[in-house]
Amino acid sequence: MVERPWHKFYDKWVPKSLSYPERLIHQLLDESADKYPEKPLALFFGREFTYAQIKEMSNSLAASLKELGMKKGDKVALVMPNYPGFIVAYYAVLKAGGVVVPLNPLYTVEELSNQIGDSECVGIITIPMFAEKVSKIVEEKGLRFFMVSKIADFLPLKLSLPMKLKEWWQLSKVKVSYHLMNPLLKKKTDFSPGKTSPSEAGVIIYSGGTTGVAKGIVLSHKAVCANALQIATWGDLNSEERLLAVLPFFHGYGMNVCMNAPILAGASIVLLPRFSPQLMAEHIHRYRPTMTAVVPTILVALMNTPGLEKYNLSSLKAVWVGAAPLTKAVKEGFEKKTGCRVIEGYGLTEAVTAIMANPYKGAHKVGSIGIPFPDVDARVVSLEDGKDLPPNQQGEIVLKSPTLMLGYYRKEKETREVLKDGWLYTGDIGYMDEDGYFYITDRKKDLIIVGGFNVFPREIEEVLYKHPKVKEGVAVGVPDPYKGERIKVFVVLKEGEEATEEELIEHFKKHLAPYKVPSEIEFRSSLPKSAIGKILRRILREEELKKANQAP
Repeated sequence: MVERPWHKFYDKWVPKSLSYPERLIHQLLDESADKYPEKPLALFFGREFTYAQIKEMSNSLAASLKELGMKKGDKVALVMPNYPGFIVAYYAVLKAGGVVVPLNPLYTVEELSNQIGDSECVGIITIPMFAEKVSKIVEEKGLRFFMVSKIADFLPLKLSLPMKLKEWWQLSKVKVSYHLMNPLLKKKTDFSPGKTSPSEAGVIIYSGGTTGVAKGIVLSHKAVCANALQIATWGDLNSEERLLAVLPFFHGYGMNVCMNAPILAGASIVLLPRFSPQLMAEHIHRYRPTMTAVVPTILVALMNTPGLEKYNLSSLKAVWVGAAPLTKAVKEGFEKKTGCRVIEGYGLTEAVTAIMANPYKGAHKVGSIGIPFPDVDARVVSLEDGKDLPPNQQGEIVLKSPTLMLGYYRKEKETREVLKDGWLYTGDIGYMDEDGYFYITDRKKDLIIVGGFNVFPREIEEVLYKHPKVKEGVAVGVPDPYKGERIKVFVVLKEGEEATEEELIEHFKKHLAPYKVPSEIEFRSSLPKSAIGKILRRILREEELKKANQAP
């Protein structure tokens, strides 16, 4: 590895370069299960599942998937929250030779259908709560299998009984045949995973959105495993750590920072199926996790939880923060309340997830996304000619790493635009200081990040234009002290039409996941446009930034 300015700021246990064994993603589980068979892998509302148990269940499910006709390379969608069943299903699909396609279970039928169709999934695994909407997609797409896993079966008996009636009611509305996953986990089997190359696809994660916007990011087994090793090394993860997983596993950040890296290290994972600041505080108090990973809005919510002082949060040694800018006030406020270290980092799914962070123990620079992980090289290049820029000059951040994606699924042109000569062009604008710490100042793309989730303006606009009263409109991200950004839509109605803000927001709610629904609609008689008639989103964004800066 070529000497870089940031290497001198590495924590003492972090080498400049790592050795990456030729392993498959599911081997992360199997190897740790062999080392720590009786150690708890997952803790879920008071119930523990050991490494050996999760390994055995994933083997049983993998064997059943093969019996259902699953072939090597088949894609399977997981429409599931964080609970032990997700972990079992994730590794089982990989052991059966398949490719995991984790999707946001809060998506509408339309959004799920677009991504399941685009990725060419042959099957879906979900829970009763989402079974009805998922069954519509199974019927529409003619998928090979549909499997339902009951969360109640993973809960302690005292908690599972009241849920069974609710689960039965959800399943009673399903119109297509399905398989119950949980009985399949008890089958004794000597299943052995088939041959897969580490360079082959293991996971496809969608960048977000509806038709024409979302891109399936194809990640190889090798890339996911390499990134898990980088994260585990940077965070000094070991089998004594206990990580609270509040970030969803369907997100690259949650998948590798909160699941694969801890499993590689033999650590325990405390699972939360949904975020609630009260529930999170209770879990930290009860289960004593040593680490967690969040987006800034989670820290803000947690700090403002009523009665927070009655919870003991002192077990936390580190909180890893990414996916949106972390303010100095939030970082210092949480550190003061808990005594733990709040560590900002940076990543993108095109490189699996985190590939930079401030050092765990070493020097932090507030406002910086940190320094590159071992074997990650980074440069800042000119937007005009692509040439390298010196420190403190702004340009596009480009990366080289053993964790880079194979490409966007079935999108060769878009892949070529971001992968050039082994470098990933991130689309993020920023600079590097003299010490090799990086900073992000803007986005080349028009991406809006709401509470850590990516939202593309075009997907909002596609829904907007479905409304019969709308002539034209545009969506922009505006500053929000809690979510980082929120979505505002500027609308011009057709001549003679009238509409209210509430009417349009209800329209968005029918087509989009909750976090993608605009929080504000502004009606205008016209929108700023270029000479060729293109709406100038930049002008509107600048207007909103100016208003935000003038606010008291």
